[in-house]
Amino acid sequence: MRNNPGRAIPSSKVMSFRTAAEVDDWLYSNPMRCPGALHFVDRNATTISYGIQTNSTPIEMRGRYEDPTFKFQIPLQLAAEREIARSLVGDPNFSWVVGLKEFAHPPGEIFSAVARIGPTFFLAVAMFGFVFQISSLVTEKELKLRQVMTMMGLYDSAYWLSWLTWEGTLVLLSSLFIVIFGMMFQFDFFLNNSFAVLFLLFFLFELNMTGFAFMFSAFISKSSSSTTIGFSVFIVGFLTQLVTAFGFPYSDQFSNTYRTIWSLFPPNLLAEALQLLSDATETPQDIGISWSRRAECAPNDTECVITINDIYIWLVATFFVWFILAIYLDNIIPNAAGVRKSTFYFLKPGYWTGKGGNKIEEGSICSCVGSVPPMEHITPDDEDVLEEENMVKQQIRESIPDPNVAVQIRGLVKTFPGTRKIGCCCKCQKTSPYHAIKGLWVNIAKDQLFCLLGPNGAGKTTTISCLTGITPVTGGDGC
Repeated sequence: MRNNPGRAIPSSKVMSFRTAAEVDDWLYSNPMRCPGALHFVDRNATTISYGIQTNSTPIEMRGRYEDPTFKFQIPLQLAAEREIARSLVGDPNFSWVVGLKEFAHPPGEIFSAVARIGPTFFLAVAMFGFVFQISSLVTEKELKLRQVMTMMGLYDSAYWLSWLTWEGTLVLLSSLFIVIFGMMFQFDFFLNNSFAVLFLLFFLFELNMTGFAFMFSAFISKSSSSTTIGFSVFIVGFLTQLVTAFGFPYSDQFSNTYRTIWSLFPPNLLAEALQLLSDATETPQDIGISWSRRAECAPNDTECVITINDIYIWLVATFFVWFILAIYLDNIIPNAAGVRKSTFYFLKPGYWTGKGGNKIEEGSICSCVGSVPPMEHITPDDEDVLEEENMVKQQIRESIPDPNVAVQIRGLVKTFPGTRKIGCCCKCQKTSPYHAIKGLWVNIAKDQLFCLLGPNGAGKTTTISCLTGITPVTGGDGC
């Protein structure tokens, strides 16, 4: 007790008993209070034997489990033998030093939490933004906010660039925090690999998932479906990442065709990149992957079929593919009003010159729109309606602007053409043409409340949609 290294053991921390049975009785009645006991037997003047009794149950101390053998039993044995030797030799300063060394064995595989659960964790992080992005885009379509912004003069380029700028900023901050927190928690994966390599990987992956969300939003019409789509993508990504972790298809055993198809799905590229970066920091002697060596084979990668730089190129290339597809699908899939651009609108010179290339069509992609039958002039039966029509026509002929007129509708006609739509089981659904507005002539006066009244199907909503640009007109004009 007095010669304990560091500081002496106070007598209040030690109890003495006459027999071993008394020791056992006390230990049974006071469990988990004493780590061990020493049993001394003084046999003769030159022989002192002793026994050690320890508690083999490991306990948690400051967040770690302590092994009772190395924590108490071996130090207690060394202390007992040291004092016995000093007693028998008669030298209180007799040195008794014992060292411990692990027995030689083959190198064991180090468990890497980032390599095993990292792909799933980082995919889950990206899925939050993925679901919210789809939900936001679909909500704008569902509430027709997108159409309102288009009516107010918003260009498609400004719309998509604004979303890309906002999401890119969030992705930038998210990637930065992931790497910083990984370094704060002292993961070898983050400490030994280059900061720039890790940051660019997470940034490009989350940016790629943003483009993926843009593309998926074109197929969804209800915001409530975004969570289901996001969860489904996460499950598929989790399963494909498990397959990637077992070596498919980034191995010499598989052809480039498999790798090309497999690399189109962003989670697969993330899983392979994390595996390469984790293997590069598998042991303390591994130096990791630096920015200058990103295009070289990763340390401990014996097959070297893909490098970190190749993964960067794949992520950038597929992002542009998803982004371009998102814009294309957004134009050719009918919106909430049922209108869209032609399938090959981008091949028309007017689309690039800004002269007539933005003409919209009606009907779905799988429908064949028939010709619009000519609209015969119908003389209104109502005298007031006929008088209004004649007044508008007279003002047009005389080119006399009326300062009291806010909007003048000139022979507005809207006819929904007949279509042939291929439905389920190869059934062809045919619809007949329908005249929704049959030549509307009216002046809307300034500083007055103007109302359209009529029964269901009279064409009130269609008239407003034509005036606001939501629905293309068949004939006539408004100014």
